[in-house]
Amino acid sequence: MSENGIRYAVFTKPWKMPLPELGKFVKDMGFDGIELPVRPEYQVEPENVAKGLPEAAKILADCGVKIESIAGPTDEMTIAACGEAGVPIIRICEQIKEESYLEAENTLQMKYDELVPVLAEHGVTLGIQNHCNRFVPNAMCLKSLIGGYNPKHVAAVWDAAHNALNGEDLDLAIDIIYSHICMVNLKNGYWQRQTGPEAEVAKWKVYWTSGRQGLASWPMVAKELKKREWEGVLCLTAEYSDHDSADRLIKEDIAFAKSLFE
Repeated sequence: MSENGIRYAVFTKPWKMPLPELGKFVKDMGFDGIELPVRPEYQVEPENVAKGLPEAAKILADCGVKIESIAGPTDEMTIAACGEAGVPIIRICEQIKEESYLEAENTLQMKYDELVPVLAEHGVTLGIQNHCNRFVPNAMCLKSLIGGYNPKHVAAVWDAAHNALNGEDLDLAIDIIYSHICMVNLKNGYWQRQTGPEAEVAKWKVYWTSGRQGLASWPMVAKELKKREWEGVLCLTAEYSDHDSADRLIKEDIAFAKSLFE
């Protein structure tokens, strides 16, 4: 942990190396912890989470690395495994499918109501991340969805890049959701046009880039969080459209992030 109370983590989705190698790799880059994917073909798979997650936590702890969160299922077995392993957060993104947005919000809140007793029993927080496109998209929607819950149980993983892609000013977003933030995600991207000007309808997609280059101003995020004396986990998600450059770009981004916060 840095002197200002910030712990730096990285989402290890790009790297499927054995856990001892992964621990050394992220520690050498300057991270204190990781977000571990609990997904098929990763170091801990969902069906093996009860045994695999506590074992992974011990292996990584020997490298000086803590599992700050997982990206995985929200069933009782996974929540219990997180509690045993000392993993405080399960991060999820909520997709809006065929139903209307307000119908989806109501359905999600009923799901959270059922999960709260299990989360409380095991001391685990469900972290809902905002995500562009047909997901819970921004801070205002996060606040509407989870504002009535104790943030010890259901909280926000606020993602600055997805927020910027949806056009909500970052300083206002932090104001809106600050009371429920359990972790802050840092990555960056911008909308890239996929069709020429002669197209009948323009098509766009997100290009994921380095921290300095996208729509989300990392300096603004740092300024607003420091103004509030925020302490917690800052997770760099290592999402880049240039997949082959992930190792180089994440090293540049952790150095950039630390320069802003320290």
